[in-house]
Amino acid sequence: MTETLPDTAPSEQTPPSAQTAAVVAPARSKQPRALPVLEKLAALYPHLFGDMFLPLKRGIFQDLLAAHPDAFERETLKDALAFHTRSTRYLSSVAAGHQRHDLQGQAVEAMAPEHVHHALLEVFRRRQGRANEDLRPKLIERIVQAFEASGLSREAYAELVRSRDEAANAALDEALAEAAARSAKDEALLRAFEASGQKTVQAFADMYGMDSRAATLSLNRARRSKP
Repeated sequence: MTETLPDTAPSEQTPPSAQTAAVVAPARSKQPRALPVLEKLAALYPHLFGDMFLPLKRGIFQDLLAAHPDAFERETLKDALAFHTRSTRYLSSVAAGHQRHDLQGQAVEAMAPEHVHHALLEVFRRRQGRANEDLRPKLIERIVQAFEASGLSREAYAELVRSRDEAANAALDEALAEAAARSAKDEALLRAFEASGQKTVQAFADMYGMDSRAATLSLNRARRSKP
């Protein structure tokens, strides 16, 4: 591996409400025996465990045991994968919404919206602890993007990702309010464009002194949200 794995934390499948020191401490104690396994995995599957981490398909543990019956001891492999999926690099890949991949590096399954959301929260929590600036605005924007990518309604998304963490829920509510305001602006801009008679976004943007790229993004979002 080219980078020392960061401190452990719950994996992308564990919501913030389940985070406890009792979970983190045992994982840290298993770090020494996990690292040689991760070195071996990086050599065997550099496209998954190398310089760039990709989200792993569910059932990858069984796939690895089947592919290498004599190469890994069951418990140490389990510890290594748990350590790997709690790393900041791995969670960042989940937070980016990348698909899950199999051992051949093929994308096989979309990442569940709730896993993306909880990974976002955990990654920003870690980064905020090291940052000299308030990262909350960036977190809100990333939640908005994750919500829009999910294709769910605001109500469905909130029901799916809401937890017992009040701070996380406050960030969620702020992001969904921002998404609602943005959606209203996008719809208004689309109506104005359709009524303008302009054939190109560039011409329409020039009429109002708008940035054409921003206008294109806004119009595309509005079109995608139309029933």
